[in-house]
Amino acid sequence: MKRRVNYNEYIFNTINVTIMILFSITMLYPFWNTIAVSFNEAIDTIRGGITLMPRRFTLQNYRIVFSNGTIFHAFLVSVTRTTLNVLTNVFFTAMIAYVLSRPNFIFRKQFTVILVVSMYINAGLIPTYFLIKNLHLLNTFWVYVIPSMVSAFNFLVIRTFLRNIPESIIESVRIDGGTDFIIFFKIILPLSKPVLATVALFVAVGAWNSWFDTLIYASSKVNLHTLQYKLMEFLQSSQAQSRSAGDIGSMALSKTSNMVTPVSIRAAITVIAATPIIIVYPFIQRYFVIGMNLGGVKE
Repeated sequence: MKRRVNYNEYIFNTINVTIMILFSITMLYPFWNTIAVSFNEAIDTIRGGITLMPRRFTLQNYRIVFSNGTIFHAFLVSVTRTTLNVLTNVFFTAMIAYVLSRPNFIFRKQFTVILVVSMYINAGLIPTYFLIKNLHLLNTFWVYVIPSMVSAFNFLVIRTFLRNIPESIIESVRIDGGTDFIIFFKIILPLSKPVLATVALFVAVGAWNSWFDTLIYASSKVNLHTLQYKLMEFLQSSQAQSRSAGDIGSMALSKTSNMVTPVSIRAAITVIAATPIIIVYPFIQRYFVIGMNLGGVKE
């Protein structure tokens, strides 16, 4: 017996797949084009027409970026800062979320309101700067860590996830003599891996891409400069050199092998900055999808 063909379903699936393919191409093409530009000779890039593959392959753009001796130190600062941000933010935010998700905690509503309000209302940049200064965090590595230990948005995501954990599991551990610390470390954290991985990705991307806090709080300490800040400085420097060089046409005629342009440097910097996150994301993708689904469901 032949299976009856559902033409409506077939048409819907065809249109849906076509739209998703077009959407994927729209999302992926700009980044792939950036990669092609980053591996293309800078002077040749000025002609335009670079699409999917470099026209004149070269590694000169990357050599110029990495010729800055402070890039590797800035990379280590960014890695250390991102790692500490992820560990501290996930741990302390999860601990607060666990406490405020317990129905027997008296002031859970009041503290929740305070955290939620902080998402919409803040003192502003100048009061925050003076707060950091009074805490003696200016030009110290801890200015990257302490202010970002807790996130109100991440708190809401984790708390919503924890509310889906059956209360009977927690009560059974408590009957066996388990304290809140045992419940948190032995029950809550293992069961919360999906949402914790989701929050960790949020924090890691934000910390890795951050450069403005370096500009405001640690710009005078070269050994505290992050990779993003260094790349931003390098891009501004290349743009300034391009303006001082005069007309782009005269630059093209110079035939200088070490010549770079803001477009080529910007492309190389974008690839360098995005590569670590792209490498890490596939390993936590499945946790990310599960965490977003469960963390976004209300009781």
